[in-house]
Amino acid sequence: MQKVALIPGGARGIGREIGLRLGERGWAVALCYRKSRNDAEDTARAIEEKGGKALALHADVSKPEVCEVLVDHVLEWQGRIDALIHCAGPYHRLSLLDETPAGWREMFAGNLDSLFFLARLVAPVMVRQQGGRIVAFSMANADRLVAQTQLTAHYLAKVGVLGLVRSLAKVLAKHKITVNAVSPGFIDSGSVDSEGLESLVKTIPAGSIGTVADAAHAVLYLLSDEASYVTGTSLHVSGGWGI
Repeated sequence: MQKVALIPGGARGIGREIGLRLGERGWAVALCYRKSRNDAEDTARAIEEKGGKALALHADVSKPEVCEVLVDHVLEWQGRIDALIHCAGPYHRLSLLDETPAGWREMFAGNLDSLFFLARLVAPVMVRQQGGRIVAFSMANADRLVAQTQLTAHYLAKVGVLGLVRSLAKVLAKHKITVNAVSPGFIDSGSVDSEGLESLVKTIPAGSIGTVADAAHAVLYLLSDEASYVTGTSLHVSGGWGI
């Protein structure tokens, strides 16, 4: 039986790498995008070239009604959802006192609300299937509740992700559904220029920037049979940064 993954934010960066790795393993991957149509279609083709099935869907998952349509579309396509890998989430750096209500709302809607909207929809599907995996993305220092004056809204949304992951894990454990977070540090995913990343190396104990493969390997572990008893955790992928 072919396994099916839904990856919001799967067009580029870490989400793309996860999709490709799952394609190599024969999964069917539904990836959704908000703006990057060309990238999403390219990723879908690459997944199929690696032996998987792929479907690229346009969806703004910060809207609950769009999430309902998205999940229905995936079920019509393959009839099941074995993994929700939530890679969606806008990001911006802005001084706290310069933040706007619209910007604040965008960070929470895209990073936290969308995880809730999708989890509540895929959970009943996974309960019927008697198993499933949900993997979200937080930040390596989100569990420390440190002051973040230049990306406060994004950071607090990622703190919220950790809380939501734990609550989902507790309520879904009896259904053989695991819920975990991957919490990266600085990853070369294309969202920050290489010069900017290199300037951050001195803050990383491991002495190097992480790769999208590093993050994908963590997700693959959480999807594996070996992680069937792992739930409610935050797996740091940061080279020691943020701990």
